[in-house]
Amino acid sequence: QLQLVESGGGLVQPGGSLRLSCEASGSPLNNYAIGWFRQAPGKEREGVSCIASRGFFAKYADSVKGRFAISGDTTKNTVYLQMNSLKPDDTAVYYCAANWSPGQIVCEVDSLARYEHWGQGTQVTVSS
Repeated sequence: QLQLVESGGGLVQPGGSLRLSCEASGSPLNNYAIGWFRQAPGKEREGVSCIASRGFFAKYADSVKGRFAISGDTTKNTVYLQMNSLKPDDTAVYYCAANWSPGQIVCEVDSLARYEHWGQGTQVTVSS
């Protein structure tokens, strides 16, 4: 059974950076698309970014394009989300999730239901 654990969240000033990690155990990640989602207080969970199981395709929400970058390290079975130029609106609990999709060259974050496995989340707070 695939398990996901997020880490790397914290308190950062506007304009700062954080790198979130999503470490998997129980199964290699190379057959899964990995998505990052976030949920701010009082708001619905939304997709932020994803990386396809083949690892060459990534997608970003318009709100984070040019600021966030997703990457994977198969040797560590971990996916990262590098977040730069952070804004107060980026404050949320960030979750990673996995969608079983072997051989897929694309990924989507339009639907939470695509993703079968979820981590517990890590809090990101952007405030001065």
